[in-house]
Amino acid sequence: MQRYFIPEQTWSDKTIKIIGDDVHHIKRVMRFQIGDQIICNHPNGKAAVCKITFLDNDVVYADITQWLDQNVEMPIEVAVAQALPKSDKLEWILQKGTELGASSFFAFQAARSVVKWDDKRREKKLKRWNKIVKEASEQSHRNKLPNVNVCKSLEAVVEAANNYDLKLFAYEEEAKTSDYRSLATALSSLKHKQRLVICIGPEGGFTENEAVSLKAAGFQAVRLGPRILRTETAVLYALASISYHFEEMGCQTCQQ
Repeated sequence: MQRYFIPEQTWSDKTIKIIGDDVHHIKRVMRFQIGDQIICNHPNGKAAVCKITFLDNDVVYADITQWLDQNVEMPIEVAVAQALPKSDKLEWILQKGTELGASSFFAFQAARSVVKWDDKRREKKLKRWNKIVKEASEQSHRNKLPNVNVCKSLEAVVEAANNYDLKLFAYEEEAKTSDYRSLATALSSLKHKQRLVICIGPEGGFTENEAVSLKAAGFQAVRLGPRILRTETAVLYALASISYHFEEMGCQTCQQ
C-alpha cells in the first residue's frame, strides 16, 4: 500500500487533507480513485490506513479507517555526518542511508572535500535532498522522516553532536593497525533509545589534524572492516552493521 508523509497541520481527528506534490503523485502517478486506500504517516511516527474520499488537481481528502501498530525504526537513533563527496554521491547516500534506518544526516565540508559548499544554492539543494529522503522513507515504509542538516565545517558537526550518547568516526588508519577498535566493540555500550552519531570522511579520508580534533571532541575512531572503503560504501557498511547488531542479533542492551 502506498505511503505518504503528511504535515501535522493538515490532520484532524478523522480526516486528512493532502496538498502539494503528493496530490500529483496520488492522482497522476498512482492514478488512485475515490475509495482507494493509502497509508498516511503523522510526524509523530504513527501511521494510519486512510480511504480517499475526494480528489482534484489541488487537494486530496482521506478518512482515517485504521491506525497501524507498527514501528520499523531502529531501537537507537543513528545520525550520519557525511563529508561532501564528489558528483551526486551524496544524493545516493541520503537515499540508501534512509532505507537503512538513519534518523538524521549532517552534510559538511571536510578538508579533503573536492566539492565546495555554495551558499547560493543551499535552499535548492536542501529542497532536493529532503525530497529524496521523503521518497526513500515512503518506499521503505519508515515511520519517521530523517532530518537533513547542513554544517559548513567539521567544527559545526562537533557542536551539533554534543547531545549524542556515542560519537564515532570512521578512520582508515584504524584499518591498518592490529590494535584497532572495532565498530562492534563501540556499539556494545549503547542502550535502547540512546543516540549515536558516526562521522564519515570524503574521498581521501580525514586529515591527521581532523582526526586529532575529532578525538579531542570525544569522537572514537573505529575500523569498518579490514579493507579501505569508498566514502559512499563506508556509510552503508556502518548502517548495515548497526542494524544487524541491534535489530537482527537481538542485542540485550537495546531491549532494555
